[in-house]
Amino acid sequence: MRYLYGCMVLIWLTGCKQPLEPTVVNNQYTLEECKEELLEAEDFSQGESIDKIVVVKKERTMYLYRDNKVMNTLPVSLGKNPIGTKQQQGDNRTPEGEFWISRKLCSPRYYRSLCISYPRPEDKARAARRGVNPGGAVTLHGQPTWNADGKGDSYTLSKNWTQGCVAVTNAAMQELWYAVREGVPIVIR
Repeated sequence: MRYLYGCMVLIWLTGCKQPLEPTVVNNQYTLEECKEELLEAEDFSQGESIDKIVVVKKERTMYLYRDNKVMNTLPVSLGKNPIGTKQQQGDNRTPEGEFWISRKLCSPRYYRSLCISYPRPEDKARAARRGVNPGGAVTLHGQPTWNADGKGDSYTLSKNWTQGCVAVTNAAMQELWYAVREGVPIVIR
């Protein structure tokens, strides 16, 4: 039933894209299909696009907007240390503020990722004043390879386990992959 529901959501959101079954080889996601989509510019569906993402850390919920209307909500996992904004590399905090999706990334560890524009100049300046590295490589990503089939989604979504990223199910990542373009704003609060 969950697979059927995920298919219906994906078809509703993308128009015609069929869900991809993530493939894992040697404990890494295969990247060929993902890279081909990026090269062929088949990683976006204009018809059902999302133009803003809001993550409310306290609720562990992501809100997807189009034309100022909530189109969908998704449960998320955050950094292992979810209270407060990211201060430095290794603090396991998810940054807070206004960012944008800076690029799409085919990830051998977390299926697919949407890169978040952290650190911003003000994050770098704050870290420099403290004499620390602000960290980076913060993404909105899918699941680790051990959960490629989604059978562990309820477990992973019940915990904050990332190093500061925002994690969703692989089915939700497929939804986001086709609905979000680079430059889409993401607010994390």
